[in-house]
Amino acid sequence: MEKVELEIFRYDPDKDEKPYFKTYEVEVRKPGMLLLSALNQVKWEIDPTLSFRRSCREGVCGSDGLNVNGVNLLSCLTKLSCLNSRHIVIQPLPGMPVIKDLVVDLEDFFAKFITVKPYLIRRSPTPDKEFYQSPEDRKHLDGLYECILCGCCSSSCPSYWYDKKYLGPNALLRAYRYLVDSRDEGALDRLPMLNDLHGVWRCHTIYNCVKACPKELNPTKAIVGIRKMLLN
Repeated sequence: MEKVELEIFRYDPDKDEKPYFKTYEVEVRKPGMLLLSALNQVKWEIDPTLSFRRSCREGVCGSDGLNVNGVNLLSCLTKLSCLNSRHIVIQPLPGMPVIKDLVVDLEDFFAKFITVKPYLIRRSPTPDKEFYQSPEDRKHLDGLYECILCGCCSSSCPSYWYDKKYLGPNALLRAYRYLVDSRDEGALDRLPMLNDLHGVWRCHTIYNCVKACPKELNPTKAIVGIRKMLLN
């Protein structure tokens, strides 16, 4: 049976002075085996002390974002065969504080998401029925609403690593999703907070976030869209 090595970042702040890497050998038990299955094999059969997040196994919950061989991805969507390596280096998402092993602290990430007011803001009277939206207007949301909050985009961004106040690709993508929603009337609430050094002007358009997104979204395009709104 084919085997691969997983070199995994380990760190328990309660007992370790500093992080280290530990290598585990796992069996590739079926064609198309997922990286998450390999991690489960380590956890369930080799070393129960290993900590990592997982939930839906369907690429919907966004909980299992990791840095694998230098690239951010979801372990539940990544086949071992697609990594093209018998030695796989697995680390927590960069730019985020490590709680334990592969588990990172997402409190700041979600706080920035909430900062941009990710919900419809209305000033007009609330209608008796639903807010009508034409099919044409609805299409403007494609490529914006599908985000699963995995953090892969923001943690791949050098500006996010450097500037701890930078909202990051995820929050800015979500802000744009509502700015272009025909039902929303909150531009005056959102645009001022995006128009500073820690908002859309911190982005250097290097497209790391686009490469990292498991849903193939384009946060950079959204950021450019917000800039155009601010300049008009």
